[in-house]
Amino acid sequence: MSLNDPQWGNRGNDDGGGKRPNQGPPDLEQLWRDLNRRLSGIFDRQRGGGGDRGGDRGGDRPPVQFNPKFLGGGIGLLLALVVVVWLASGFYIVDASQVGLVLQFGRYKESTDSGLRWRLPYPIQSHELVNVSGVRTLEIGYRGSEKNKVLKEALMLTDDENIINIQFAVQYILKDPVDYVFTNRHADDAVMQVAETAIREVVGKNKMDFVLYEGRDTVAANASKLMQEILDRYKTGILISKVTMQNAQPPEQVQAAFDDAVKASQDRERQKNEGQAYANDVIPKARGTAARLTEEAEGYKKRVIATAEGDASRFRQINTEYAKAPEVTRSRMYIETMQQVYSNTSKVMVDAKGQGNLLYLPLDKLIQAAGAVVGAPATGSAEVPAAARSTPAISNEVPPQVVEKNEARSRETLRQRDRESR
Repeated sequence: MSLNDPQWGNRGNDDGGGKRPNQGPPDLEQLWRDLNRRLSGIFDRQRGGGGDRGGDRGGDRPPVQFNPKFLGGGIGLLLALVVVVWLASGFYIVDASQVGLVLQFGRYKESTDSGLRWRLPYPIQSHELVNVSGVRTLEIGYRGSEKNKVLKEALMLTDDENIINIQFAVQYILKDPVDYVFTNRHADDAVMQVAETAIREVVGKNKMDFVLYEGRDTVAANASKLMQEILDRYKTGILISKVTMQNAQPPEQVQAAFDDAVKASQDRERQKNEGQAYANDVIPKARGTAARLTEEAEGYKKRVIATAEGDASRFRQINTEYAKAPEVTRSRMYIETMQQVYSNTSKVMVDAKGQGNLLYLPLDKLIQAAGAVVGAPATGSAEVPAAARSTPAISNEVPPQVVEKNEARSRETLRQRDRESR
C-alpha cells in the first residue's frame, strides 16, 4: 500500500489508533492490520518507490500526508499490551494436593502453598507443580497382575541357598518436594533400585521357610525400614508408607517337589501334635500313680517304724517290771500267752480221773451264742439259746494209753512250775 492510497488518508484522520468518535474500543485485529499497512507504506517511501507505485495504482488519487503521532501511539499501545500479557503469564494455580516450586533463572527460590499465585514471568522465573499428597505405587517382580511376572526382579536367593519367587509392591509419598525434584535426577527410578536392593538383602539373611510362611510380615517390615534408610541417605525426599508382599513361592520348575515337601512337613507336624497329645494324657497319670505309690510307701514306712518303736518300748517296760518281780511277771506272761492260745483254738475237756467217759463242750459255739445274746436288743423276755440251756454230752470209751499220757504230761508241767518258782 502506498501513501497515495485514499484509505491511508481517511484512516489518518482517526484519533491516534484507528478509533472513530462515538464508537467502542478499537478492534485489536483490525489495529494490527492497519499497523502492518502503515509500516509497509513507510518502508516503501524510504526506498523511493512509493510515488511510482502510487501512480500506477491510481494517479488520480490525491497524495496524503504521513502522521508520525499516529504511528507512535499504535506502537505504544501494542507494547503495553505485550507487557500486560507477559506479566499475566506469571499467574499460576496450585491445587490443595500440590506444592509450587518457584525457580529464578533455573535455580530454586521458594515454595508456595495452594491457591492463586504469581511469579515473575519467564525467563526471569518459572515454576513446577509437585503432587505431595498422592500415594505412588511401585511394583517389583510383576507388572499389573501377579501373572505378569518379571523373573529378573522376582527371583531371589535365601540364606539356605534356595531360590524363591517374590512379588511385592511399594507405596510411597513425598515428604520433601525440593529434594525430590532437585537433588536426584530420576527419583522414581532410584526408589525402584533401592526397593529391589533392600528386599534382596533381607531375603538373603533368612531361611526359605521363614520367608515363605511365618516371616512374611517381618520380611516386609525389615525391607521397608532398610529402604527408608537408603532413601534418606540419598536425600530423595521420599517417605515409604507401606511394603506389601503380594506372593512368595518357589520357582515353577520345582513347585511339585516343593509341594510334596510341604505335605510331608505338615504330616510330621500332625504326628508330633498327636504324640504330644498322647504324652500330655499319659504322663500326668503316670506321675499321679508314682506320687500315690510314693505316699503309700512313705506311710508304710512310718507305720512299720512306729510299730517297731512301740514294740521296743513295750519290751523295755516289761523288762523293767521283770527286773522288779520276775516270778509275778513270768506268771502273768504265761497266763496271757495261754489266754491268747486258747482263745484261738478249739477246746476239748477230758476227765482224766473219771470212769473213762469223754465230755465234749463246744465252748466256741457257746461264746458266740453268748455274744449274740448280749448284742441282741432288749425285750420283755430274753430267750436263752438252746446251746446255752443244754450242754450236749458225748460219752465214749477212752483208751487207757491216752489217759496215762495225759496224766504224765500234767505231772511234768507241775514239776516245771515248781522248779521255776524255786
